[in-house]
Amino acid sequence: MIGLRDIFKARKVISKYLPRTPLIYSSKISELLGFDVYLKLENLQPTRAFKVRGGVYFAITRKEEAVKRGLVAASTGNHGQSVAYGGRLVGAEVTIVMPHGVPEVKVKALKDLGASVVFYGRVYEEASEYAEKLAREKGMLFVHGVNEPLLYAGVGTMHLENIEDLPDVDVIINPIGGGSGAIGAVTVAKTIDPSIKVIGVQAEGAQSFYLSWKAGRLISTGKADTIAEGLATSKAYELPLSILRGKLDDVVLVSDSEIKRAMKVLLEEAGQVAEPSGAAAMAAAIKMRDSLQGKKVIVMVTGGNVSPQMLREVIEMPKINL
Repeated sequence: MIGLRDIFKARKVISKYLPRTPLIYSSKISELLGFDVYLKLENLQPTRAFKVRGGVYFAITRKEEAVKRGLVAASTGNHGQSVAYGGRLVGAEVTIVMPHGVPEVKVKALKDLGASVVFYGRVYEEASEYAEKLAREKGMLFVHGVNEPLLYAGVGTMHLENIEDLPDVDVIINPIGGGSGAIGAVTVAKTIDPSIKVIGVQAEGAQSFYLSWKAGRLISTGKADTIAEGLATSKAYELPLSILRGKLDDVVLVSDSEIKRAMKVLLEEAGQVAEPSGAAAMAAAIKMRDSLQGKKVIVMVTGGNVSPQMLREVIEMPKINL
């Protein structure tokens, strides 16, 4: 478990290495949807994704071990980049295990940061099991992408910025893959004002957390069929579920077509490039528009690592009429 104090401690550390990202008001999207839309632009981080906050905090906090043993993690892209970025800051060797089929843009980004990349399995969980095996065999320090409280604290700093920039926010919408971003949202928002609603978002093709949250127990579908690699987890995890179970106000499912639509809206109406998982909160905001009328809503744009092919497909889509 983490608290607000842990997130403030994390900010004191990572503020030396990472920029504060802007929270911008989108007048165009607000007019189209009928409520005030504020976009938190984590796609402007050095790795173009929010997770770098957690990776930097982990690497700095455990610097001695990281340098001595090296770091290993499993990732579909953004967690791996965060660990690689943090590892490079402290001078640690980094190995990232990725499932087959991740976009080449994310593989190249890892290599550009100096990480070694190993491919294993079809989904994140299979890659994660192999990364843990490597850690045991080689004595490396394993950075779990989900069950790691230091990551929660680091990632939660983006929500400190949200409340500072928009203290009268009504709703925060945050995607859920493993759950670190949503944990940061509920820890900050619900501690400061329990009336702030926090909405989680999952892909329809990877809804293990959604099912688990609804049932109050761990349910794993064993599959992750979605274009949103950052949300492509095939099972739910006990620690995030235990934290989020009583604090999230709702979890919304969005389809791949709704995600692409949201990517198009962000690009055309706000000039922001978002990867599929980075546009999931926007997809949920559009889907929930009737219940959000007149409210101040923070929509998390959590990443911008989109492949050129996917970006081209979105650009060539017909204009979206909301």
